[in-house]
Amino acid sequence: MLLFIALPIVSVVMQSLYTPHKQVIKVVENCGPFGCKEATTVDQTATEQLRKEQPLGQFSGLKIYLDRGHLATKEIAEAWSTRSSLGDFFSAVGNLPFYRALSFTLTYTFVVTPLLIILGFIIAIAVNSLHRHLKGLVIFFSLLPMIVTPLIGSLILFWMVDSRGILGSALQWLVNNPDLSLKASTELTWIMLMVYGVWHSAPFAFVVFYAGLQTLPQDALESSMIDGATRWQQIRYVIIPHLMPLVTFVALIQLMDNFRVFEPIVGFNAEAHAQSLSWIIFNDLGGETRLLSSAATTSVLTIIGVAILLSPVLVKTWQDFKVKT
Repeated sequence: MLLFIALPIVSVVMQSLYTPHKQVIKVVENCGPFGCKEATTVDQTATEQLRKEQPLGQFSGLKIYLDRGHLATKEIAEAWSTRSSLGDFFSAVGNLPFYRALSFTLTYTFVVTPLLIILGFIIAIAVNSLHRHLKGLVIFFSLLPMIVTPLIGSLILFWMVDSRGILGSALQWLVNNPDLSLKASTELTWIMLMVYGVWHSAPFAFVVFYAGLQTLPQDALESSMIDGATRWQQIRYVIIPHLMPLVTFVALIQLMDNFRVFEPIVGFNAEAHAQSLSWIIFNDLGGETRLLSSAATTSVLTIIGVAILLSPVLVKTWQDFKVKT
């Protein structure tokens, strides 16, 4: 844990406090048959010497955290002072890169996580009630979305929702609009990404809940049946309380995964309509000019966001542990 978790986090935090050195520019005089001219050029020797003396870069402290690409404190203050309404203020903040990515990330997380838990639970209940000869086949097909690589799965759905794909064509036919494109609308793109998130992650919840159902005490279930409990009452008062520790576990894992959503955005080529915090990190690290400090800063803010997001679940788990011990 020290080698693969603690030290990399410390390294990222350190990198986020430094910015790359600016190139040392020097003025040189070039003389020719028609006279001399001054020109600017990069002093490679001085630049390399500066990098050797300060390998991390130039110390900037929390300055990069507050710039326009991240928390944008100055821009938020200006938007608040010039606001005509709260709607205008939130619209201005939503146009800032970090907050635009944060809004999609939080929306994706809080929509996908409960839906996949509910869907996984429903599938587990349905499969558990099947005849034993059918369970193996149904379990296999239920696990296919999880077996498929996330990037491949997102590409498959991307092709299906294309205007020439089966889902895209069906939607155009239903609304009688041949020009409708799911990939051209921000709202439809968000919905499409969330549908994929639920489809891809629900099998994990299904496996966990199905395993929990195998440990369900039959005495309690039979007692409820003798007392005249309906199927819904059995699920509500016997099965759900038995699976609550597993619900907490699934929620913990999926909150972390969904907050780091990345592959669907790349697979759907949806960065024009949806950007996540992980996508911003990827974008900063790509291209010819790698913005290591900016990527490190976004990484630190993502870690803080995950910690805040998981704190209620972790506190609840710790309280349950203290009660049991």
